[in-house]
Amino acid sequence: MAKEKAKTVFFCQECGYESAKWMGQCPACHAWNSLVEETVVTAREGRAAAGRGITGRPTALNAISMEEDLRIRTGIEELDRVLGGGIVAGSLTLVGGDPGIGKSTLLLQMCQKLAAQNRKILYVSGEESLRQIKMRAQRIGSFSDALTLYCETNLSGIETVIRREKPETVIIDSIQTMFNEEVGAAPGSVSQVRESTGVLLRLAKGLGISVFIVGHVTKEGTVAGPRVLEHMVDTVLYFEGDRHASYRILRSVKNRFGSTNEIGVFEMRQEGLVEVKNPSEYMLNGRPLGASGSVVSCSMEGTRPILTEIQALVCSSNFGIPRRQAAGTDFNRVNLLMAVLEKRLGVQIGNCDAYVNLAGGIKIVEPAIDLGIVMALLSSFKNSPVPDGMLVFGEVGLAGEVRAVSMAQARVREAKKLGFSSCVLPQVCLEGLPSVEGIRLLGVRSVRDVMQFL
Repeated sequence: MAKEKAKTVFFCQECGYESAKWMGQCPACHAWNSLVEETVVTAREGRAAAGRGITGRPTALNAISMEEDLRIRTGIEELDRVLGGGIVAGSLTLVGGDPGIGKSTLLLQMCQKLAAQNRKILYVSGEESLRQIKMRAQRIGSFSDALTLYCETNLSGIETVIRREKPETVIIDSIQTMFNEEVGAAPGSVSQVRESTGVLLRLAKGLGISVFIVGHVTKEGTVAGPRVLEHMVDTVLYFEGDRHASYRILRSVKNRFGSTNEIGVFEMRQEGLVEVKNPSEYMLNGRPLGASGSVVSCSMEGTRPILTEIQALVCSSNFGIPRRQAAGTDFNRVNLLMAVLEKRLGVQIGNCDAYVNLAGGIKIVEPAIDLGIVMALLSSFKNSPVPDGMLVFGEVGLAGEVRAVSMAQARVREAKKLGFSSCVLPQVCLEGLPSVEGIRLLGVRSVRDVMQFL
């Protein structure tokens, strides 16, 4: 058997491209200064020869049984919603988020619910000791003996324990701390993260074990390591939220077993993460009544409508260049809508400071809140409040027209459930929308029509 040979190669941190020499720009993803030098070890000749003897047989599509694709309910409805109905056996899920956002807490609470169902869980930690995990577990509540803990960073030892114990679900916290002895690079490097994930992927598919991987994020908000890591896993979940706010949002950006538009909303408390069953009511809590520049709009996150308060403040500028600021929505979109108001309505707000904020710290980029932003800007500029109990949604075009949005009926029903008496929506949506008892529907065709409500 030939000995292993070490060599130095350059890996792209964005896409995992491998090169024999350093380059300023990656030829695969065109990212600048993303190639890093790492030492790798070539595969053993004996292992490669053994792999040549593996044979397989194709399977007919109609002969594949779907009975094994049963989902396991985690007991946390918000998590099940994002996963597409529950955990799929043999799936590999990547959970990313900022430090201290609550990734380990959420997964530990999931382990608590699964262990209560007498399901065997293995929690592997490479960052915390057993006592530290025990301290967090005591804050969450009581646990069943079905949950076992294992502190290790060597992937060979972890693989041995998984094959011996055969748990139903495995938690790896985190992938950046794991290292494979066959790779000569340091833990957390591009090659180590990629090869370690490959080992876990083979374990998940081969043994039918559901594996959850915790991944650190970079300053840009993406999972640290090669971009190919997100392509290897079945599901990618991002845990978002402002550390100064109490709520957290679990968002799916990739899901081979369900929708990628669903979100889960949680509230961080001393005893852990608590589900927010009605995010609209939670976001509108403490909303001022009769104040100018305050408008309630509705956005769709998957199949769930979420009502959000849009606040705007328009005032005369004391400087030569007006200041614009947007929090929770696209800054360029706000500038575009202000240009539409000045061109189509003749409202002279180009020399005014403008501040737009989505209350609660939530981030929404759906165009359906355009009409809400327009009404909030006009309300603040004219110092005329929007009537209480009015909901506004619709997309605004460059010609000043109000365009249709999807799932208008679900938005109206959510507004009625929360006690709103009127709803301003695109006229195109109103024509095909059945009347809803208890709420008045007002259709508009352009931004000029919304002036009558101020």
